[in-house]
Amino acid sequence: MNADPITAVIRCRRTVKPAMFSDQAVDDAILREMLENANWAPTHGMTEPWRFFVFTGPARLRLADFLASTYKELTTPDNFKQSKYEGIRQSATLAPVVIVVGMKRQEIEKISELDEIMAVACAVQNLHLTAAAHGLGGFWSTNIAATSEAMRDFVGLGPKDQALGLFYVGHPQSDWPTSKRGSIDEKVQWISE
Repeated sequence: MNADPITAVIRCRRTVKPAMFSDQAVDDAILREMLENANWAPTHGMTEPWRFFVFTGPARLRLADFLASTYKELTTPDNFKQSKYEGIRQSATLAPVVIVVGMKRQEIEKISELDEIMAVACAVQNLHLTAAAHGLGGFWSTNIAATSEAMRDFVGLGPKDQALGLFYVGHPQSDWPTSKRGSIDEKVQWISE
């Protein structure tokens, strides 16, 4: 195996928000590959807790209305921001694809909830890396509406399940963003004895 291609994709992956997307459609075959690769995330006990609800076309408008109204319902008057309300609604209409990310809790609860959430996070990373490998931008949003019980119910998850946010996918309308990271040496301790 050659690690160079995966290293390149990991280091080039960027958050690209919906306002930075063009209106170009996302190819269904690429979207399917993203979801298939998400399905290969690590999973303790083989529970495969990730669930994805893919919104495209006019369904995004229904999602946008739901997100905006849920934000308004869950936010106190002191914390409500009109710009956030409008931004939450607009993001769902700017992205050609919006994936609601869910966690399906196993009935017997043998595996911890934290393990299940981490497995879903790995699945989302696989989504994002696959999108980046195809030149697609992605953004995982975990705003108050996207992670609410109302969202869980909206997509038909059960009472023990969780909505874990939205993953927006689209073609960037400009050059691929650049980024940098601090030194790994500041974040690692080597322990040998």
